[in-house]
Formats: sequence, C-alpha cells, structure tokens
Amino acid sequence: MTLAVPKLKSCSDCPIRYNAVCSKCEPDEMRDLEEIKYYRSYSAGQTIFFGGDSLEFVGSVVSGVTSLTRTLPDGRIQMVGLLLPGDFMGRPNRATIECDVVAETDVMLCCFRRKPFEQMIESTPHVGQRLLEMTLDELDAAREWMLVLGRKTAREKIASLLHMIAVRMASLKPGETAEAIFTLPITRETMANYLGLTIETVSRQMSALKKEGLIAFEDRRDIRVPDLEALKAETGEDF
Repeated sequence: MTLAVPKLKSCSDCPIRYNAVCSKCEPDEMRDLEEIKYYRSYSAGQTIFFGGDSLEFVGSVVSGVTSLTRTLPDGRIQMVGLLLPGDFMGRPNRATIECDVVAETDVMLCCFRRKPFEQMIESTPHVGQRLLEMTLDELDAAREWMLVLGRKTAREKIASLLHMIAVRMASLKPGETAEAIFTLPITRETMANYLGLTIETVSRQMSALKKEGLIAFEDRRDIRVPDLEALKAETGEDF
C-alpha cells in the first residue's frame, strides 16, 4: 500500500499549509522559509533516522506516516509515537535524535537544515510561537496516550487509535459527526506494537468492530467509519 506523494511547486500548494509549523507565518516570513526549505521523499519501510544519529535537519510531514521507536539494550523494541501529516519531526537545539524514525508508508517531508531553522526561530516569532503550540499539543497527546496504554481495554485501545487516525487522515474536526473514509497507514503488526497487544488481539477486535457495523473495510487497508460518534463511544472516554 502506498500513499500518493504530492508534487509541490511552492508553499501555497502545500496540503498542510494551515496546520504545520508555518501556519501562522506572514507572507514575508513564508518567503524566508521558502529560501531554506527543501523536500525529501522516502519509501515505505525506509529508515529516516536511527536513534543516536546526528540531527541534520528538522521538518514537517507533508504526506504519509512515520513511526518513532526506541530499542532497549536487550533488543526489545517499543513504538513511542506516530507522525501524521502536519506533525513536526526533530527537536531544534538538539544535536542528535533519540528515536528511530521509519517511514510506515511512502512519505514526503518538508525539511529545514537544523541550524538555519534554529536561527529562524529566534528571528521569526510566528515560527517559534507555532512550534511551542505544537509541542504543547504533543505533550497533551502523550498524556492521553498514557491513559490508552495503561488503563483501557483492548477494544478501547483499538477504537481510540482508529478514531484518532480517522479524524487526522480524513481532515475532520475533532467534534465533527460524519462518515470518515481513510487508508489505514500502518499494519496490524505496527498497531499491535504501538498498543502493547498481540497481532491476534488486534485482528480479533477489528473483526468485532466490523461485525457490529462500527467500521467497514473497503479493501484490506481502506476503512470506512459510518459514524464517528459511534466509534468514539467505544473509546471508553467521555469526550
């Protein structure tokens, strides 16, 4: 399964223009960003960074999905995050990256060399302000995910992940009630790794949600959610 990588001529063509790190930039600030940005594409399964690598660039995910994983000394691997379109990759003012970053699908990144971007944060308030907002949003999401992993049942974990991806990938507002159709950007093995479940449990819970009409498969990876509110009710949270 591949996700289409867009062909972009300028920032005005960018599908993440209004939710990426540049979303608050004025026209003159966008021109400054244009001068230091470049695009990179990666194939599904390709490693973008290994943990401990020098952080040569930072940037935004324009299309596709990447995973963040950590490897323990005994070889065990734990996925600690997913980056979806609009999410920011890398940490300014840090010389190395701690996680392995792997393209789960075909991925396009809008990249900035780390040093020039750090200078731009200092000179362009709207970039620094937006990056702070995104960092705080990521912190909130991490806290919510601690609840998912620590207290929720297998069914609630699967429903939470599918609801989150549906809202993000289908470009829906979190409170919007609607049907959502999206391509599941990760395998069931990756889902199991992320949620701390077995592949068999993931498959069983997905089948149960399908049987109850909460999700439908257009094909093996294309999923339709007839009613986001109904799926949200299965997450175990009172939104």
